[in-house]
This record gives sequence, C-alpha cells and structure tokens, in this order.
Amino acid sequence: MHNKIPPPIVTAISGLAIYLSRSLFPTYHHTVADIFSAAFFLLGIATLSAAVLSFKQQQTTVNPLQPEKASSLVISGIFKYSRNPMYIGMLLMLLSATLKFNVVGGIVVVLMFVLFITKFQILPEEAAMQKIFGQAFVDYKATTRRWV
Repeated sequence: MHNKIPPPIVTAISGLAIYLSRSLFPTYHHTVADIFSAAFFLLGIATLSAAVLSFKQQQTTVNPLQPEKASSLVISGIFKYSRNPMYIGMLLMLLSATLKFNVVGGIVVVLMFVLFITKFQILPEEAAMQKIFGQAFVDYKATTRRWV
C-alpha cells in the first residue's frame, strides 16, 4: 500500500481541520444539532468498536496499513452491512464534529475525508483482499456495499 498515514490519524487531522476552521465559516448553533452531534459520536464509537470486535473474534489483523496480513475475511456481524464499518465509524465521528463546531467547513472536510480514505485506503485494501481471498472477496463485494 502507498498510504503510510493510519486512518485514525487522518480522522484526527480531519477533526482538527473542522474545529480549527470554524472561524472561517458562518456558525449555526441549535440544541437539536448538539443532540444529533452526540448521537453521531456515540454511533460512530459503537460502529468502530463493533468492527474491531469482529476482527478480534476472527483473530485477524486490524492494522489498515498491512491488509496483506489478514488471516480471514470478516463478512459477519456489522460487516454484513458494509465492507468498511471502521471508516463509517470514523465518518460518523467527523459528522458529529461538523454538527457541533462547523457545519459548512465540516461538510467540505468530511467530503475530502471520504475521497481520501476511498482512494488511498479502501481501494488498496480491496485489491489486497481480492489477491488474498480471491472469489470469496469478489462474492462479498457483490453483496455488500463499500460504504452504506
């Protein structure tokens, strides 16, 4: 893989960009947004945790920078609904920051995050998974969406 930046670091940088760029954009503050922000954050943590737990149960690597070390194809649990629930969890946490701190700038950062993670993380991971697991991964891709 060409990407050497771990996705949690990309998420942290994106979250900081959302927070630090808030003075550049108009602010919107509503109690309802705070409630949705908290809900997205908790849902993001739960989604990410469920995905990591599924990997641990299958006793395979969680390291996204070394997908070639995967020992099993995880397609059960939350992976029945998305091929990338860890990244969805990270996305939900960024959406939480967007609602809390910076709606306009956050949307821009979130879109850049999705594009970056897809191009530099997901696509190379998928190529590695197809190489390792062959037809089983092709079948999984045919039945399960990349994001949601």
